[in-house]
Amino acid sequence: MLAALLLISARSLLAQANAPATGANDSAPGSISGSVADTTGAAIAQARVRLKQHNGAFLETGSISDGRFFFPRVVAGSFEITVSASGFATQTVSGSVSSGQVAEVPEIKLAVGTAMTDIRVSETQEEVAEEQIQEQEKQRIIGVIPNFYVTYIPNAAPLVPRQKFKLAWKTLVDPSAFVITGVIAGVEQASNSFGGYGQGAQGYAKRYGAAYADFVSGTMFTGAIFPSLFKQDPRYFYKGTGSVRQRVDYALANAVICKGDNGHWQANYSSILGNLAAGGISNLYYPAQDRNGAALTFENTAIGIAASAAANIIQEFVIPRLTPHKPKLPTDSSTGKP
Repeated sequence: MLAALLLISARSLLAQANAPATGANDSAPGSISGSVADTTGAAIAQARVRLKQHNGAFLETGSISDGRFFFPRVVAGSFEITVSASGFATQTVSGSVSSGQVAEVPEIKLAVGTAMTDIRVSETQEEVAEEQIQEQEKQRIIGVIPNFYVTYIPNAAPLVPRQKFKLAWKTLVDPSAFVITGVIAGVEQASNSFGGYGQGAQGYAKRYGAAYADFVSGTMFTGAIFPSLFKQDPRYFYKGTGSVRQRVDYALANAVICKGDNGHWQANYSSILGNLAAGGISNLYYPAQDRNGAALTFENTAIGIAASAAANIIQEFVIPRLTPHKPKLPTDSSTGKP
């Protein structure tokens, strides 16, 4: 939403100019070890051990021949471990690990499963993503403006197309979107941007409709349609570590690259083509004197990319301080700051 609003504002400023005469976490990672056995004390090898960290991220490993398991580099704080093995009932234990601590979990004993035992062996990747999205949708700048398109979980589960469209829809129908669009239309009215719309109530309505249409097309094309087609993640993955220069370079680069659903970084075709598509559609409703065909389309695409870069820098350095509900941020060990 932030990039879309910056894009709309930038377009408005450009039209006016051309008119005729981003809580710090200073904890180092800890680690967790333990063992799995049956009720007689015999070690269970190849048990599935799944760790849920307090920030919502998941890790998974298996027990070795003596039943032991180990998780290195665990985020300090509370955790929950779920252990399952063929023929045994699933067991869940919880605890906490301190910064730099090697926490030893008491031996986890699995009871033999029965025919009546309902065992959920695992969550699907889609289910994990759904849990993370539910937390993501609580992220609001100053508790009001949606900040759904950023994740503070470095290895967040990829979204399926249905989830991408759901996220876009929630952004578009959020009450704050209509309020902000109204403010933008008012500023355009006062500065007589897109003068072909005229003034008065009719002129304001046209500006409001155009601003919201920009928002809808930009969000749908770059946040749902093209990410689904190209199997790319439309979210900004917060970095939070490294020098200021490294974080700035990362934020700028993310205007033209993104993480694919396969977890690999790649050219952000979704954003580039999405901005092209949104820019082309804008030619249908802007006043005739503010249209210049392909030139306007590529101009709006460049503005969209620049707006994304600016929004990413704000996401990296400003927005986390203004977002009350979010997971704990990754910490830069050299500075102790997010």
